[in-house]
Amino acid sequence: MTFRAASDSAIYVVFGDAISAAAQQQVAAMLRSLEHRPFPGQRNLHPGYVSLLVVFDPLLISHGQVEHEILSRESRDLIVEPRTVEIPVRYDGPDLKDVAGLCGISPDEVVALHTAADYFVYFVGFVPGFAYLGGLPRELEVPRLPSPRKQVPAGSVGIAGNQAGVYPMETPGGWRLIGRTATKMFDGRSLLEAGDHVRFVAIG
Repeated sequence: MTFRAASDSAIYVVFGDAISAAAQQQVAAMLRSLEHRPFPGQRNLHPGYVSLLVVFDPLLISHGQVEHEILSRESRDLIVEPRTVEIPVRYDGPDLKDVAGLCGISPDEVVALHTAADYFVYFVGFVPGFAYLGGLPRELEVPRLPSPRKQVPAGSVGIAGNQAGVYPMETPGGWRLIGRTATKMFDGRSLLEAGDHVRFVAIG
């Protein structure tokens, strides 16, 4: 764990230099610890792939004091019991056949690979409730669409690069859509949080 000043009122807490499940577990653990037991002057928390941006009131606390607050968290505070969320998916997305062709496999094999994986929530961003999921099988790694769609329906399940995700609301997007779910990803609060595990279950 290292620290880097981001401004006079923010500091980055960095947990390594490469994206990994281990680094993200540390990010998620520190995020939850600070959410449940904030320090005086704490304002906002913004998790990333391997870092946590901590925003604070510089009139109440200094960079050094923030570092001390974070380093003083006891190890028991940072133990996070992973939560697993199952999301039912109807695999009839408009890009399913294209993904199969790009990967050199059948649509049924795309579904089998996608549902066999254990996904990990790196962080939630882009729009409220959109969780960036690591753990996509290498066999399914495909590039984003050359041109993003102007409208992606809410509940669309997409993949891009080595990640998967579910669009919580209608929004533009460039991920390849392989299915859809009726599960509400955001209803005033995100269904998924950093550190959660996700399993997709085929229906229909």
